[in-house]
Amino acid sequence: MTKYCLFLVFFILFSPAFAAEKVHGKIIGEDAYTLPTWFKESFLEIQEEVKEAESNNKHVMLFMHIDRCPYCTRMLDENFRSGDRQQFIENHFDVIALNIRGDREIQWDENSSYSEKTLATELNVHFTPTLIFLNADGKKVFQMNGYRNPAAFKHVLNYVNDKQYLNMQLVDYVSQQDESLYNLKPHPQYQDVKDFSKFNGPLAIIFEDKSCADCDEFHKEVLMHQDVLTEMQKFTVVRLDALSTKPLIDVEGNKTTAQDWASHLNLDYRPGTVLFNEGNEITRADGRLYHFHYKELLRYVSGGYYQQYPTYLKYLGIRQKQLLDAGVDIDFSL
Repeated sequence: MTKYCLFLVFFILFSPAFAAEKVHGKIIGEDAYTLPTWFKESFLEIQEEVKEAESNNKHVMLFMHIDRCPYCTRMLDENFRSGDRQQFIENHFDVIALNIRGDREIQWDENSSYSEKTLATELNVHFTPTLIFLNADGKKVFQMNGYRNPAAFKHVLNYVNDKQYLNMQLVDYVSQQDESLYNLKPHPQYQDVKDFSKFNGPLAIIFEDKSCADCDEFHKEVLMHQDVLTEMQKFTVVRLDALSTKPLIDVEGNKTTAQDWASHLNLDYRPGTVLFNEGNEITRADGRLYHFHYKELLRYVSGGYYQQYPTYLKYLGIRQKQLLDAGVDIDFSL
């Protein structure tokens, strides 16, 4: 073969036109969805909405979502589409949908107006769906971050509808129901710690209790997933019974109990995960996360990415693009 022919073969094989097309990753479990037709069509003047809701003995519920959100799909399908729970919501709540990346203008009160995405920042929305319940004065009385299964969501609905937020935190309300839905499970990563004041590295504290409706699935589908197990190795992981009154010392050196600490943290979801680094709380998971998002939440803290990205959502957007560009599939399913 002549030198000319060798050059031609080399040029063809390694030219951009011949090179194999770069494989791009895909997202699994991310489905488009539609909002229920009975959600309220609103002019987005919130003070007017809460007055109208009050006249009908209702609360306003802001359903804050994004397009193609797997948690929103599941939440809507299980709680808002049909059955007794859907009818209960219709009877007792005016539901207004807001897209946390949207640009619609919202008149929040006499002095403040926001775009949908700016309001999401103002209300400290980090997960979708986030449900925000407003009283007759337009004040936020409860914020539910992320998906909850029907049993847990029923408690939230009753708690708000009965105005128990005037008397107690949700966790206290749930504990009064005296339901035993879960027996605490062991995990190979759990460590027995009573004094947290000397931890400077990544620390994950998981609060569970007997009323936890999501804990069985959380253990099976999240905590035992190999990707999550790998990330957990970078942490000291401690599980606390959020109803326990046994003494311990928190990260600030205060003598307390798991029950009082969870209350001090205002952690109203079980299983709730609070992530610390260098003795400070960095972020938390106070709603149901699938294994990919839980794994990335751990990485956000252990890798120090919170120093670069002020919120987990900002980090997650960049991280997902990196993985997809590298040809990695992302699984948003269980």
